[in-house]
Amino acid sequence: MNYLDVRGSRIRFHETGDPDAPPVVLLHGIGRSLEDWALQHSRFDDAYRVISIDMPGFGLSQRMPEPTSLPVLADGVWATLDTLGETRPVHLMGNSLGGAVSMRMLAADPSRVTTLTLVNSAGFGKEVTWALRMLAVPGLGRQMLRRIDRRTAPRVERTLFRDRALVTPERVEMAIRIARQPDFAPVYLEIAKELGGFRGVAAAWRSSLLASLAGNDLPTMIVWGERDMILPSHHLAAARASFPHAKSHMFPDTGHMPQIERPDEFAGLVRPMLASVPA
Repeated sequence: MNYLDVRGSRIRFHETGDPDAPPVVLLHGIGRSLEDWALQHSRFDDAYRVISIDMPGFGLSQRMPEPTSLPVLADGVWATLDTLGETRPVHLMGNSLGGAVSMRMLAADPSRVTTLTLVNSAGFGKEVTWALRMLAVPGLGRQMLRRIDRRTAPRVERTLFRDRALVTPERVEMAIRIARQPDFAPVYLEIAKELGGFRGVAAAWRSSLLASLAGNDLPTMIVWGERDMILPSHHLAAARASFPHAKSHMFPDTGHMPQIERPDEFAGLVRPMLASVPA
């Protein structure tokens, strides 16, 4: 793994493929890391420059100085790419919170996005796992985030996958390592409280973000796992309504991360869309 200094913050990234090939940028979900995209690097880097990023304040990256919000995360990713020298339009892929950040990046600078792939993305409904809702309870959220250890981390990981075999010791250890980072709890709580509360994901930011993308006809793929326990699969219908031109797919018997549970099928769905756009 590699690190960059981005506006005074230490940002971690992973890069494979030809630096001159068209760029693909991969963004993870809340409280997660670039490891969630590890299986996709080898499925794209024969033809693309593949860059996965620990968004500011998540994974092993340091936070930005401002309170964490969707615009701050989106701007942080753009700044990371600028620091990498990647100023060409990119193929954006985002899982969960990373999907919402990807949409915010597109709204902020549509000239820099070639295609958009949303994977069980936040932004299309109120419903969200109770674990995230409880973070909004004063005092309880920070206490919950401090208790991610070898006893609790496996339970958290199990909510992400339909296939429990994917809850590996390596994933559990990485979750614990991330939770011990000094920026983890404050950044997690800042973005969680901005996006919603005890009643679920807030409507205001979702409506505003989707309205800013209305009429956009960028090549778009939306996928979901049928058994998602974090963001329920019926959100896919709302996503289709918001992006009527997009292609979509529901992975049967799959959880919150199809890019991990269905790596070959995921890549097989997305690569034709990327290839359809001239370099």
